[in-house]
Amino acid sequence: MDFHAEFFPKPFISKINHQHKLLLAGSCFTEQIGAKLSKHKFNVLDNPNGILFNPVSIADSVRSYIHHKTYKPEDLFWYNELWGSWDHHTRFSNIDREVVLEGINDSQAKAHGFLKSADWILLTLGSAFVYEMEGGRVVANCHKVPTDKFTKKLLSVEEVVKVLGDSLKELFEFNPGIKVIFTISPVRHLRDGFIENNFSKATLIHAVHQLIEKYNAAQYFPAYELIIDDLRDYRFFAEDMVHPNYAATNYVWEKFIQAAIDESSQKLMKEIAVINAARDHKAFNPTSQQHKKFLQAHLEKVKKLQMEHDYLDLDEEARYFGGVDISRVDIS
Repeated sequence: MDFHAEFFPKPFISKINHQHKLLLAGSCFTEQIGAKLSKHKFNVLDNPNGILFNPVSIADSVRSYIHHKTYKPEDLFWYNELWGSWDHHTRFSNIDREVVLEGINDSQAKAHGFLKSADWILLTLGSAFVYEMEGGRVVANCHKVPTDKFTKKLLSVEEVVKVLGDSLKELFEFNPGIKVIFTISPVRHLRDGFIENNFSKATLIHAVHQLIEKYNAAQYFPAYELIIDDLRDYRFFAEDMVHPNYAATNYVWEKFIQAAIDESSQKLMKEIAVINAARDHKAFNPTSQQHKKFLQAHLEKVKKLQMEHDYLDLDEEARYFGGVDISRVDIS
C-alpha cells in the first residue's frame, strides 16, 4: 500500500536558465528558495524591501522599484528608539535615521536597475490579511507596534486580483520581456486562526489563478500544495508547527528544479553542487599535503567552470580554495 500521494508540478512552458536574472519578493519562504538559487550561482536579487507577506505591500514594492522611489526623512517613523519604514522589514530599522534612509534608497536603486533587465520575478504571497493604519494605509510590517493601532482586514479575491493586476500592468510596460512566477507560502499563519488561515490561503490561490489565466507571462508554482497536500505530515514542520523544516524545503526545491529550471542549467547545478560540497568539507588536518592537493584540485575545477561559463561569479570559491585571483590560476 502506498501511503504517500506524490504530486508532480506541471513543467513550465518557459524555463529558467543560469544566464537569467531573477528578482524575488515576498514571504520568508521566498528567502529560502532565493538562498538556494544564489548558492547554485544564479543571478538573484532577493527581497529588496525585506520579508513581505500581504499582496498589497508586495505589489507596492514592485511599483516602487519600477518608479525608482526615493525615500525621504518624512517617510520614516520613530518607535521604540528606532527609525523604521512602514514599507519595509525591520532589518532596515536603526537608531540613526540617515542609516535607514541610505540602506533603503541603496536597495531601491539596486532593485530598479535589476528589475529593468530581469528575466523573471518570483512573488510569494503569505497572507491575504492586511493591517491598515488610520486613513487606510496598509503596512508591510507592524514593527512590534501594538496591533490595536491598526485595523486588521481580510482582502477579497477581487481586491487581490486588482492590486496585483495593476502592478503587473506597470511591470510589463517597464520590462516587456519579464516572466512572473507566483507561489503561495506554505507557512501557516495560525495566529490568525486555523479557519482564518485557510480562508486567507484560499483567497490568495483563487486570485493568483485568475491572474495566470489573464497573463500568459505569469505561471504558478505549487509550493503550498506540495507541503500541505503532498507531504501533509507534522514531521515536515519545524518545532513551531508553522514553518516547513529543512527536509520539506529541500523537497519543494527539488520539485522546483524539475518544473522550472531547464536541463542545461540542471546539469550545471550538479557541477556547482560538487564545488559547494567541497567548500563545506571540514579538513581533519588543514596543513596536510593531502588537503593541499584537495584544495588545488577544486581550484582547478572552479577555474575550468569559470572558463566554460564566464557569466558565473566564482571569485569567492577561488579565494577559498586558493587564496588567489581566479584569472591567475594556471590549469594547463
